[in-house]
Amino acid sequence: MRPLRRAPLLCLLWALAATPAQAAWVSRGVDGIMGTRIFVELWAEDQDKQRAEQAIDAVMKEMRHIDESMSVYKPTSEISRVNAQAATRPVKISRELFNLLTTALEYSRITEGAFDITYASVGYMYDFRERKRPSEQQIESALPAVNYRHVLLDAAHSTVRFSQPGVRIDLGGIAKGYSVDRGIEILQARGFTHALVNAGGDSRVIGDRFGKPWIIGIRHPDHPDQVITRVPLTDRAFSTSGDYERYFDEGGVRYHHIIDPHTGHSASKVRSATVMAPTATRTDGLSKTAFVLGPDEAMKIYNRLDDVDAILVTPEGRILYSKGLEPAGANVANPPAQ
Repeated sequence: MRPLRRAPLLCLLWALAATPAQAAWVSRGVDGIMGTRIFVELWAEDQDKQRAEQAIDAVMKEMRHIDESMSVYKPTSEISRVNAQAATRPVKISRELFNLLTTALEYSRITEGAFDITYASVGYMYDFRERKRPSEQQIESALPAVNYRHVLLDAAHSTVRFSQPGVRIDLGGIAKGYSVDRGIEILQARGFTHALVNAGGDSRVIGDRFGKPWIIGIRHPDHPDQVITRVPLTDRAFSTSGDYERYFDEGGVRYHHIIDPHTGHSASKVRSATVMAPTATRTDGLSKTAFVLGPDEAMKIYNRLDDVDAILVTPEGRILYSKGLEPAGANVANPPAQ
């Protein structure tokens, strides 16, 4: 979906349990799908290794399909066709895209507009590789088009239209999480019960590592080789968003890819946000909220959702935990993020 990132948002750490000689972990990583690295790892018995490789092939094929359909960087994609036509007429779309747009609008309501796929009405003018950003006049002119309520869905006809000119949408803030969930569904349908699927900063694990949980290490915002805290997970998804992904610094200001839909500027109220929930679609859709609302208001939303936990790193270097993780917070490495 995006230009290729240099590294995943978070590192995955684990200790392998003793395993039978006839079984093994099978893994593969592929660069350049959805603008990031896709990594799949699963547990297979010796006689199932070929089947495991075929399952990974199927996951990668599905990832490429989602990229071809939902990337704003591909002029032939379904989402590009919507952006080109939906301001003038209803556009017939696939059920898959319709359902994901419905989910995206749901997260806009949950987050009080902090997550908003119409941010692209301003966001398309940023180019972080070329260190380009829109002028204040350009932002002011485009900002009225940024409002998720401008996206009108018709379930009876499976169409989408925009209520005014200038509206653009970008699913980069939720499509990678969705693709991870689709990857897990493919593996589960083929009988695999211990696996990881990762797309950049969005991951989901099923099962454990035979008696030991998967351990995620959340990277330091300024030092990619340092881990600020670790969390054990089983049968969960997690997404980390940070201001250190796609960015450039200019005049003491960091311009990065997480755009505040209310201002058109890069959101800067936290440095990093990690969200854990049952699905990666959910964690991806909720992980940008804190950048826009700030840690206190975002935590109120996370704490209202029974299936969600979060870890935030503030600009001052504080590490904050949602209520479901507070007891564990005392048991993990937790140096200040300075």
